[in-house]
Amino acid sequence: MAPSADTSFAAHAADQFTAYKDDRETKSQDVLYSTSNGVPMPHPYETQRAGENGPLLLQDFHLIDLLSHFDRERIPERVVHAKGSGAHGFFECTNPIPDLTQADVFSEKGKKCSVTARFSTVGGESGSHDCARDPRGFSVKFRTEDGNWDMVANNTPVFFLRDPAKFPHFIHTQKRDPATHLTHADDSTMFWDYLCNNPESIHQVMILMGDRGIPDGYRFMHGYSGHSLKLVNKSGDWVYAQVHFKSQQGTKFITQEDSASKSPDYSQKDLYEAIERGDYPKWDVSIQTMTPKQAEEVWESQRINVFDLTHVWPQGQFPLRKIGEFTLNENAANYFAEIEQVAFNPSHMPPGIEPSADPVLQSRLFSYPDTHRHRIGVNYQQLPVNAPRSGFKMGNFQRDGQMAFYNQGSRPNYLSSIEPISFRPRTVNLDKAHGHFSGQAIAFMSEIRSEDFNAPRALWKKVFDEPARERFINNVAGKMAMCKKEELLKRQIAIFREVDGDIATRLEKATGIKGYDGIANMRFNGTHNGMATDPKLKHANGMNASCGDSIPGSNGAPKSGTHLATNGTNGINGH
Repeated sequence: MAPSADTSFAAHAADQFTAYKDDRETKSQDVLYSTSNGVPMPHPYETQRAGENGPLLLQDFHLIDLLSHFDRERIPERVVHAKGSGAHGFFECTNPIPDLTQADVFSEKGKKCSVTARFSTVGGESGSHDCARDPRGFSVKFRTEDGNWDMVANNTPVFFLRDPAKFPHFIHTQKRDPATHLTHADDSTMFWDYLCNNPESIHQVMILMGDRGIPDGYRFMHGYSGHSLKLVNKSGDWVYAQVHFKSQQGTKFITQEDSASKSPDYSQKDLYEAIERGDYPKWDVSIQTMTPKQAEEVWESQRINVFDLTHVWPQGQFPLRKIGEFTLNENAANYFAEIEQVAFNPSHMPPGIEPSADPVLQSRLFSYPDTHRHRIGVNYQQLPVNAPRSGFKMGNFQRDGQMAFYNQGSRPNYLSSIEPISFRPRTVNLDKAHGHFSGQAIAFMSEIRSEDFNAPRALWKKVFDEPARERFINNVAGKMAMCKKEELLKRQIAIFREVDGDIATRLEKATGIKGYDGIANMRFNGTHNGMATDPKLKHANGMNASCGDSIPGSNGAPKSGTHLATNGTNGINGH
């Protein structure tokens, strides 16, 4: 495209702002080969050297430009969720919920917004197998008129932990052994060492080792927020909420045996080709809701903790309510630009959606944007795939840093009285929307309790049929066969025995290892044992209870009286 006759910098800048769209759609036949500074070159294979057989010349910018960019063309892969696939599409509100939230995207029927979704395995590297037995990430970026909402979910409703400081340790056990450099496909010792010392992981372990452990591609799986969020309406009233993405394609799984016959990029290929042929995958977006009073009651009567990532809300008590659906109908034109660089952040919440006090969620509110700033730079939200699509002109006082493409022109980078910026009136009273927290700083680590086995027991008895139970036992036994330490497996079988004695008996037969009778006489290095019969076994290994007891009475749940009727009325804080 010929440059404009206008030689001003403004004209040049205008060309650059349209360049991304043009570049994304331009074919190879329509471009002229050049260096990065726009100088045409006669051929990409040419180099300059001193004579026919002399050394290369430092003045050959083309070669230096080529090699130096090549040396830097890989950004750090994600520490977690490194292997993934994604696509673009749209969300449409089908059942508005203004009674529950002031979030604009749920305000009226037919309201739409652009979305980008990314699905992934959790523990593997960027070149790992799509059909690994692993949870799947399920993240959706909703570009609402009030800013981006990133729903960073998984294909399982629970996770392995509820204490946020455990997360880096857990992920390390899913990676390569620092000595042997083997993954747990060949040596599962680290895998079972973590799990047998953190029994609250058992519900997720059962899901992982069951049929949902290897979904048949990304189109045939559900997604779950796992964490409790808060929905706040225009009156300032709020409820806890769990978000579910339900596949309209249904769910399918791949057996452990069949997974070995699949392509390493099986899920990527399936998603891409389905969209290319017009078979657009769709998911219902549904919510479960719970009032603050109900949250206290389910803890007091059922020991269900809404702040616990290892607990689920019974759908019989808290039924799903569909609010919309999203469709993926557009593949990325460039995988790196639109999928590898897409950055999801659970702290991206528009007005009407707020975080709960779930400690793992609270830690993720920091960790996710922090890793994006490290991985793709402080201005990662200026990348087109991450940029918001707000219904107003954005402005703030963030300037400079690496790759500051949009740097807000000549506007003041401080709160100026000469050229003032506009503000929207407050719409969320945070004094009312959040709990009234007060108290001393405490050391906190959760303990394993009998209620932690209720949901896994229901999964085994009521959800799994007999063929599913047999597959589960075979999957667990196969994974245990890769473990070099029998003691770890004795402990893990004891944890399974707390779920159901039948599981332990079958595993003992399958592995030839006799597990311990239960966890009452066990001590863990990862959690306090609330089921211990000997007080000496109650505290986690290495903890000195004489200097501050970190065992919480309610495991961090909202006890009766936690939620005040009114948490402040002055509206001091807010969006």
